[in-house]
Amino acid sequence: MADHLFKHLAVAKFKEGIVVEEILSGLEKLVSDIDAVISFEWGIDIESLEMLRQGYTHAFVLTFKSKDDYKSYLAHPKHVKYTTIFSQVIDKIVVLDFPAVQSKSPP
Repeated sequence: MADHLFKHLAVAKFKEGIVVEEILSGLEKLVSDIDAVISFEWGIDIESLEMLRQGYTHAFVLTFKSKDDYKSYLAHPKHVKYTTIFSQVIDKIVVLDFPAVQSKSPP
């Protein structure tokens, strides 16, 4: 089996009253400080119907070269520290971790 990039996908809803920009700024700094992260993308849902969104508002995608790099990210002291902050501001979250299968490459 060929090596696949490994993805970490999180879809979150923040608690009421949270200054989300501060959390996102901290997350951007975190991933820039950890070399195991190849790329980081995030966005705010603006199109989905509420019945489909189910209250979730933000999506985050981190890309790693391998599952081992993902595991080293999880164990990194900066990630461990940030997780305690992030978990306190989340109302609900769905997380999926998977080897990526690319069926269409970006242009």
